[in-house]
Amino acid sequence: MLKIFDEKMNGFLFTIILPLLLFSMAYYGFESSYTRLKTAERPPDYLFSSVYAYRVIPNYLSLYLTGVVGFVIDNYLGFFQKFLFKNGTAFYHGLFLMNSFFFILSSIILNKILRLKPVELLLNTNVRGIVHLLAIFFIVITQYAPTNCDMMALFCYLTGVFLTLKYLYTNRSVYFYSLIGLIFLSTFIRETACLNIAFFAAIFLNIDELKKRDFRFIWKTIPLVVAFLVAYLGLRMIIVQETTFVEGFYINRNFESPFNLAGLLFGCTVLYFVYQLCGSAENKTFFKKYLFFSLPYLVMITMVGLYWEVRLFLPLILTGIIVAYHQFKNSVIRP
Repeated sequence: MLKIFDEKMNGFLFTIILPLLLFSMAYYGFESSYTRLKTAERPPDYLFSSVYAYRVIPNYLSLYLTGVVGFVIDNYLGFFQKFLFKNGTAFYHGLFLMNSFFFILSSIILNKILRLKPVELLLNTNVRGIVHLLAIFFIVITQYAPTNCDMMALFCYLTGVFLTLKYLYTNRSVYFYSLIGLIFLSTFIRETACLNIAFFAAIFLNIDELKKRDFRFIWKTIPLVVAFLVAYLGLRMIIVQETTFVEGFYINRNFESPFNLAGLLFGCTVLYFVYQLCGSAENKTFFKKYLFFSLPYLVMITMVGLYWEVRLFLPLILTGIIVAYHQFKNSVIRP
């Protein structure tokens, strides 16, 4: 009984408390030179113009939370008001609460994924805790450029990874249809929903079956692509903006700025590191296939993103960690 209590307590501390403390340090322990969201009184106007306007769910949730947090501070936290406003605005505190909520959910779902058919090494709870904390540190370190959509999108992505793995091992349709719905919904949060399609494709693509003209993999993937495109294109038909698909092209800046080059070096180094963690041919094969199907996302980062915002590499890094410690033997994955 005491052992079970200790395991639950350790899980609570490593999955919720310690990650939340680290996240708090990132938002309040130091101030980023990259963004000035701490002094913004309300959600910036740029969130509702250009391509940011299509991130409907986080934008309107930011508006709602700014009002709620401001009301609570003014009416119920008067004794704490001076301290709170010294360390941010109602918008910034609301951003922290929203991102913290989805960060903790991401930590919980990540813990569930690491428990799902782990390699023998991860059967040791202490080792699994260290791997989990490694993933948490990577999430926290990217928060020098906080946004209102990344943590929510990350939670949706990790949930999609969990649903894909459950569908792989159980073949239950409920997980497949849940994944379709999740991809549709998460496209209203951020375009990284497409990475769930890449993960699914990497799982179910089998070269031997394609050589035999068995195209079941393609038919399985089409509903996911349709769900993404319906949401992605539908948003752009409903919400009319001067800039519909990209805010601008930053490819020159990515290869001219020392900061952006440092971000690219960080992304490549960490991806190589997690690839090296893959101990079996199955895991390495999967990760290479996943990176192949993620090429459209990587191209878009190069064209319209900034490498210095290393949070853009975060879904790929976390996937690498998951893959490195997942037992793919006897699954459908084959070189």
